[in-house]
Amino acid sequence: MRILIAEDDGILADGLSRSLRYEGYAVDVVHDGSAADSALQLQAFDLLILDLDLPALSGLSVLQRLRQRQNSLPVLILTAADSIEQRVRGLDLGADDYMAKPFALSELEARVRALTRRSAGTASTFIRHKKLVFDLNARMARIDEEPLDLSARETSLLEIFLSRSGRLISKAQLVDLLCQWGEEVSSNAIEVYIYRLRRKIEPSGARIATIRGLGYCLEPDSRHDAAA
Repeated sequence: MRILIAEDDGILADGLSRSLRYEGYAVDVVHDGSAADSALQLQAFDLLILDLDLPALSGLSVLQRLRQRQNSLPVLILTAADSIEQRVRGLDLGADDYMAKPFALSELEARVRALTRRSAGTASTFIRHKKLVFDLNARMARIDEEPLDLSARETSLLEIFLSRSGRLISKAQLVDLLCQWGEEVSSNAIEVYIYRLRRKIEPSGARIATIRGLGYCLEPDSRHDAAA
């Protein structure tokens, strides 16, 4: 999952990015509204954490432009504790949630998890696929109650595939979703990660198919499809 933080307070932005990266997210940071607006047009993200008091272009303007482009990206807005009008305006413009400063980091992390679950199309904290169960909060996978030994990169890769089961994902998209700005991952590295992940999830019956020349796809769980 990839998150964009638009926050002009460098200390706060750094603290948020460090915390979320520790949780396994790829995180990019911008410090003004103009940079946020440009990033949102050039890059796909899973969540935007948006301070409303941004220089160059206000957070409300960034949000308004985002929704005018018919972009349904989940948005968590950050506001001063006494800015009720801003909060109401932000929610009316299409924000999904808000937090008033100062806030507890643990609560922000919980709200981020809730919004990324919603973005992935599930209200549950668990994604089930064949015999595989992925805990979105703990970011741990199990097969028949046995925990899988996954690296941080493999865990992120599995989360991407599970949230997009049945959908084709190109190597370029995987790089975008896995890596923040300035971090380089080669296509060969992606192939190695997928090879390792395949071996580890194989006992569950989950299968990542290679669509030659196009990318990869986690084959859908036919049992869940039939139930739907």
